[in-house]
This record gives sequence, structure tokens and C-alpha cells, in this order.
Amino acid sequence: MGVKIKFEVQHPNSRSKNEAWFIIKNMMQKIPLVIGIAGGSGSGKTTVAQEILKRVGADKIAYLQHDSYYKDLTGLPPARRTEINFDHPDSLDNELLIQHIASLLDFQPVSVPIYDFATDSRTGETFIVEPKNVIIVEGILIFVEPELRKLFDVKIFVDTDADIRLIRRLHRDITERSRTTEYVIQQYMATVRPMHLEFVEPSKRYADVIIPEGGFNTAALDMVVARIETLLK
Repeated sequence: MGVKIKFEVQHPNSRSKNEAWFIIKNMMQKIPLVIGIAGGSGSGKTTVAQEILKRVGADKIAYLQHDSYYKDLTGLPPARRTEINFDHPDSLDNELLIQHIASLLDFQPVSVPIYDFATDSRTGETFIVEPKNVIIVEGILIFVEPELRKLFDVKIFVDTDADIRLIRRLHRDITERSRTTEYVIQQYMATVRPMHLEFVEPSKRYADVIIPEGGFNTAALDMVVARIETLLK
């Protein structure tokens, strides 16, 4: 089995493999460096982010998850909340995320909201993320919003087959988010799959690096980790 790293070359301003590597190599001289990790639900993007944190050191990286920035639905009755399409870009507070990235770039700490997926609302509590020389932002839709996308120095897309993603989402939503099997499958067919096809999959064309198999792709992870460690020396 060969090295599984791809470089996206589909859009008009596409890059050759050497050009993409040159961009990654030279962007690593920028501090703070902002890395975006995107991919479909269940693709393994969180695993990739966590593996980078583990290998580089969580104390050296400011880590933001797009899931923390879902809009607060506290004012909506439960029946109305079930009508919200959580897989659409409009369900996320991108303005706040952009503000937080800007603050971290200015070496200012940020207070990230804590979201309760069981009730589809913010808890009212926050946690502090301190500024670091490397900022990682992870989420399904982070390459969709132009103003958010342009903040990323390196854009990584984790590419995984749809059947694997569905199995992983099913397991996560049942064990971590108190969903039923019927609910997860219904949501997948109603919003997750169509929104993936409309927004997530097309956003792959903005990626500098595409990682198949997510956290199981050790060759790709070795490359990313090595470049981050070089920056931090």
C-alpha cells in the first residue's frame, strides 16, 4: 500500500503536487499558523485533529471545534428545534468563530461556548482557549463560508467513504448524543446526506491536502505533524 496523500487540483486556481507542497512548506513559517481540518460527518477529521494534538502536544496548539458554535436554540420550543437543519451552514455561528480566530491570531484568549447536543442549546457556560503558535479549527462546514475559509493557512480535507461515515455517525449519535437509531437514520436521509452533497463535498476543492482514511493514514499524519514540529522549534 502506497503513501495515501492527495493534493486537490480541480478548481481554476488549482495547484500541482509540487506547488501544493511548496505552499504548505512555506506557510509553516507563519506564526500563528491556522490549520483547518474539514470532512464529512464521521470522516475521521476529529481523530486527525486529536492525533495531531497528542503527537505535537495539546499545550502547543489552540484547538477549536466548529460544533461548539451551533446557534443557541434555547428560545425555541422542542418541537421547533426538531425542524432545524443542523447540517446547513446557517445553523452555525460563523461570525463568533471568525472573531475567536482573529482574537487568537492577536494572541488573546477566547471563551468558547459549551453546546449541549441532547437539548440542542448552549449551556450558558464556556471554556477558555489560550492563544498558541498553532491554531487548529475542525468542522464539517469550515471551508464553506468564504470569510472563514480565508483565515486558514493550510486546509486539510479528510476523505472517507459514505458507508463508513454513516456507521461512525450512527455509533456516535447513539452513544454520545442520546439519539435513537431511527432518529439518526431519518436525519441522515433528510439532511446529512443532502447537505453533504450540496456543501461539504464541493468544499473539498478548496483543500490543500486531502487525507484518505483519516486518522488511520499514518503517512499523511507524519507529514503534517513533522511540519508543525518544525514550526515550533
